[in-house]
Amino acid sequence: MKYQTVRDADVKGKIVLVRTDYNVPIQDGKIVDDLRIRTSLSTLEYLLEARAKRIFIISHLGRPEGKANPDMTLAPVVEVLKKKLPKCKIEFAPLPKDGESMKVADDAKVVVLENLRFDPGEEANSADFIKNIIDATGADVYVQDGFAVIHRAHASTSAVAEYLPVYMGLLVEKEVENLTKVINKPEKPVLVIIGGAKVDDKKPLIDEFRDKADTIVVGGKIAADGYKGDNNIYVAEDFDKDAGGAKLDVGPLATAKIAGYITDAKTIIWNGLLGKAEDPAYATASTIVAEMMGEKDDAETVVCGGDTTGFVETLMKDHPNLKYSLVSTGGGAALEFLVGSRLPGLEAIKCK
Repeated sequence: MKYQTVRDADVKGKIVLVRTDYNVPIQDGKIVDDLRIRTSLSTLEYLLEARAKRIFIISHLGRPEGKANPDMTLAPVVEVLKKKLPKCKIEFAPLPKDGESMKVADDAKVVVLENLRFDPGEEANSADFIKNIIDATGADVYVQDGFAVIHRAHASTSAVAEYLPVYMGLLVEKEVENLTKVINKPEKPVLVIIGGAKVDDKKPLIDEFRDKADTIVVGGKIAADGYKGDNNIYVAEDFDKDAGGAKLDVGPLATAKIAGYITDAKTIIWNGLLGKAEDPAYATASTIVAEMMGEKDDAETVVCGGDTTGFVETLMKDHPNLKYSLVSTGGGAALEFLVGSRLPGLEAIKCK
């Protein structure tokens, strides 16, 4: 399916409402990983260059359960955005009250609204909630660029289509194009690497690619707990253990076999760490996989899943030479997309 992107929208002189995903990790009031902010810049910069009159950004952070929570304010995000977009005036504003117009400076080009989930209307997919934001901002056009939430039927992903034309942002476009490619037209051999702890979470992905992939590798706690493979599924057969005998990383024999699969593969999808990678002593297998994938320039390489993308992003800070086709910003959304689930946020976007 072909979707209308922000490039198809007439935004000159218009007020644009942009849904981003700024659900970033924060410690002591500081953002510790700004990946989701950085990946939103391409759409924001495009809109500014296309001479949009003003951009209102809406997003969420954490799970405040419909109530204001100072620990989940988007204020730290605004400070980072000011550094990323130093040439334009950026303001921060509370969510508008019913019937209230936004009061912002005339020269404010970008306005970030407070956490959408401070109001229960967001997760309830309330048409009244999103209409109030649209009326208060005077928005003419809506751009959906929060890939990590497109699998949710929320006001900012679904109900919004009742009131404004919805266009795909450049980040969502990149995610959709790359994920569609590995589903519909993957170059063979196709390798799927699966780790993590919960087999129920990974079973749909395994089932979806059982006939599409040449090899499926299973590691992590799933393998350590005795997952049984068949046909084209290889389950890690040895493990590095702690003093108490707990299997905390894929062992050298399995790692060598996985490395061989990576060398031969032309399409690689990786979801789930292969060990307890937050402990450097048990991050060996995941590091080898990340480095080998990032050094392949002859394959489509997709990394998805929150823990996995976070691990890869941290590694890339010290190894900027590593390159991937896609390091997905949407953990659950990417998995839902890969297995063909319904995605309300995509259904709301205008089609060509």
